[in-house]
Amino acid sequence: MNETGPVLLIHPPVTRPCEPPPGLARLAGALKGRGVPYRVLDANLEGLIWLLCRPPEARDTWTRRAARSAERHLDALRRGDTYTAPDRYRRAVSDLNRLLAQHGQAADTILGLANYQDRSLSSLRARDLIRAAEVPERNIFHPFLEKRLADLFGTGSPRLVGLSVNYLTQALCAFALVGIIRRLDPSVRILLGGGLVSSWMKRPGWRNPFSGVVDGLVCGPGEGTLLAELGLAGDDDDPAPDFSGFPLDRYLSPGRVIPFSASSGCYWRKCAFCPERAEKTPYRPLPVEMALSQLRTLAAACRPQLIHLTDNAVSPALLKALVREPPGAPWYGFIRITEELVDGRFCEKLRASGCVMLQVGLESGSQRVLDAFGKGIRLDTAQRALAALDQAGIATYVYLLFGTPWESGADARNTLEFTAAHAAKISFLNLAVFNLPAYGPDAGLLDTSDFYEGDLALYRDFVHPGGWDRKKVRQFLDKTFRRHPAIAPVIRRDPPVFTSSHAPFFKMP
Repeated sequence: MNETGPVLLIHPPVTRPCEPPPGLARLAGALKGRGVPYRVLDANLEGLIWLLCRPPEARDTWTRRAARSAERHLDALRRGDTYTAPDRYRRAVSDLNRLLAQHGQAADTILGLANYQDRSLSSLRARDLIRAAEVPERNIFHPFLEKRLADLFGTGSPRLVGLSVNYLTQALCAFALVGIIRRLDPSVRILLGGGLVSSWMKRPGWRNPFSGVVDGLVCGPGEGTLLAELGLAGDDDDPAPDFSGFPLDRYLSPGRVIPFSASSGCYWRKCAFCPERAEKTPYRPLPVEMALSQLRTLAAACRPQLIHLTDNAVSPALLKALVREPPGAPWYGFIRITEELVDGRFCEKLRASGCVMLQVGLESGSQRVLDAFGKGIRLDTAQRALAALDQAGIATYVYLLFGTPWESGADARNTLEFTAAHAAKISFLNLAVFNLPAYGPDAGLLDTSDFYEGDLALYRDFVHPGGWDRKKVRQFLDKTFRRHPAIAPVIRRDPPVFTSSHAPFFKMP
C-alpha cells in the first residue's frame, strides 16, 4: 500500500476557513474505525492562504497596504486579543477580502473569504461544471491545486478520492479538482458527496449529468458508501469524527474549533417551505449518551477553544444532557425556542455547561406569519427566552426571514417593532430574504418562475400573493429596518464575512 493510502478526502474551496469540515471528519472516523489508511486535504484553507500570501497585481494604495500586512492579518485572526478590538478585527477581514477580490478580478472571478463565482461559468449549470473539469487551468487555484495533488500522488496514487461539496461556492472548484485528478491518474475512482450534491440528487426526476466525469454521486451521509467502495460492510455504530488529519491550528479562528453534529435532518420538520422537508430528509439523531461520549472524547483529544454543534437544531433532549454532562469545552449551536429556555435556572445551567451562544431561528415578529409558517413558536415565549438567555450570560444570534408568502408590509413592521423592543437582549442579527425551494410540496401553491438560469437550480422566483416582492422587502430592510436606532448597533456588531462562526469569540472571556 502506498504512503498516500487508499483514500484521499478533499474539502474544495471556497467556504469560510475558520474550522475543519465536519462531513469529512465523519468519513475519516469511519475509515479510521476500520483501520483504512487515508489522507485529508483541506484545499479550501490551504488554497486561500496560498493566494493571500501572493501579492496581487494591483497598484492602488489599499491593495498594496493589505498585501504588506497579509501574514499579520492572518495571525491576528488566530489570536484572541483581536476579538477584543472590533476595529482591528474588521480591518484584518477587510484587507484579506480585498486581496482575494483583486486576485479574482484578474482571473474574471468574484472571490472572497466565503465566495467564489466565475463570471463565465455557473455553478447552477451541469455543462459549466463539466467544463470546469475539462479545463481546470482556468481556475484561480489551479497552480496550487495541481502542485499539491501532484505531491500527494507522488508517493503513489490513492485508490479512491472523495470530494465533499456543500455549497455553491465550492462546486466549480470541486470540478476543477476532478479535472486535475483525472490528468494525474485516470484510473482513480472519484466520488462526489456533500449537502449540495444531496440536494441535486433529491430533485424530482433527477438524472446524473456527470456520468463519465465522476464515478459516483453520494446522497446523504457517505460513510456506508465509502466503506462499500472499499469492499467493507457498513457499520451502524456511528463512529466518532476524526480530526487528527486536519491542520487544526492553521484555521482562521483564535484557537481550535471542532464542529460536531449529533443528528442529521431536523427534529421539527413542520415548517412550510423547509428544504429538509422538501427533500424528505429523515431525522437521524445519535443516541444522546453516544453524542456525549464522542464530545468528551473529542474535547480531550483536540483541546478545542470552541465546539460548534452543527445540527439543524440541537434537540431539547441533548440540551438537557449537556447540562447534566458538559462536553468539556465552550460550545454553541442552533436551537428552536422551547419552554425550557424560558426557565432562568435552566439557562444558567446551560451557561455553566459551556454554552456561550445560541443561534435562534425566530424568523418573524408577527405571530400570524409564524403560525402560517408552522414554526411552532409563540412570541411571548420568544421574548421571555431572550430575556432568560441574556440574564444567564448566553449570547444570541437571531435569524429573521422576510418576504415569505404570508408576510405583508404590516407584518414586516411588526417584526421591526418586536426586534427594536428586545434589541437589548439580542447579541447579533441575521436578516435574510426568503428563497422559495423549487421542489417543495408548497411550491405548487404559488405562481412561480425561474429564479436562476441553470438545470441545477434549487430555488424559484414567485409572485408574492400580497405584492410584498423582493424589491420592496430589500428597500424596507435597507431604508427602515437597518436604520432603526435600537437595531442598527446590533447589526453593526455582526462579524463581517465570518458572521456566526466568529460571533462567539466576541462574547467569550
